[in-house]
Amino acid sequence: MRDLDDERRAAVRALVAAEPPEIDHRSGGGTGDGPTNNGATNNGARGNGARGNGARGNGATNNRATGNGRPGDGSSNHGPWDERSPGTVGWLHRLCRAAVRALPATGAGISVMTPDGVHGVAAVSDPRTEVLEGLQIVLGEGPCHEAFATRRPVLMPDLDAQASRWPGYCAAALEHGARAVFAFPLQLGAARLGVLDVYRGSPGMLSASALEQALTFTEVTVEALLDGQERAPAGRAEPTLDHAMDSHFLVYQAQGMAMIDLGVSLQDAMARLRAYAYAHDRALHEVARDIVTGRLRLQPDPP
Repeated sequence: MRDLDDERRAAVRALVAAEPPEIDHRSGGGTGDGPTNNGATNNGARGNGARGNGARGNGATNNRATGNGRPGDGSSNHGPWDERSPGTVGWLHRLCRAAVRALPATGAGISVMTPDGVHGVAAVSDPRTEVLEGLQIVLGEGPCHEAFATRRPVLMPDLDAQASRWPGYCAAALEHGARAVFAFPLQLGAARLGVLDVYRGSPGMLSASALEQALTFTEVTVEALLDGQERAPAGRAEPTLDHAMDSHFLVYQAQGMAMIDLGVSLQDAMARLRAYAYAHDRALHEVARDIVTGRLRLQPDPP
């Protein structure tokens, strides 16, 4: 059995290594599910995301991923979708695209999370998927959160039927084209690293073989995260992952400032940040940056 598992992981790593370094983002996002419709050439959606704002999809054309095989080292100033990011994050971008090509899926995304609430999007297959990953951060709910908390895969073959479970997330995800979501926790023993999300543009459960393949992609993602951390400076996160998490700490800072300005609890301050971001169709980290830099100040509710 171990030999078979090793073969499966080796096959997935080969798919990632073979993933072409260039994507034509000028192609529209595919509407069908499966390797033939959703490869590297059909998921671009022209980088529009949610009305083309901020982290919800500004992918430029013909960005390049770096490296083949296992992820390398390096730092980056690029955003989650920008696959010029080297190191672990650049390799994870390619893994997400390979997952979309191998599975009946329209998108895949990797979020890095910690038990104390840190949550950042590390890599995605395309700009449209970055929108969907960001929604779970903005709204604070969704299959990603549940999979991480329960340490179990959360399989949602029909999001429309889950409206009462995550009312905010389901409505927003459906609006952005997701009809099914499958969330796989990234973990090894007691260590929890994050979640791999797989999206479909039409309702339907993954087949047994597709589920097995998705779990293998999950295992390889865990390997990549751990390998990257082994090469990181002592006491520091791997540089490209560290950059991916920067926005979360900005949100924490803005949360504290909002708590003081509004005279509310930390929990209520976060709720106000999320409500503002959602109402104005912006990424949470963008709103946080405006608050920290003084460009935005949330106002208390009228008496």
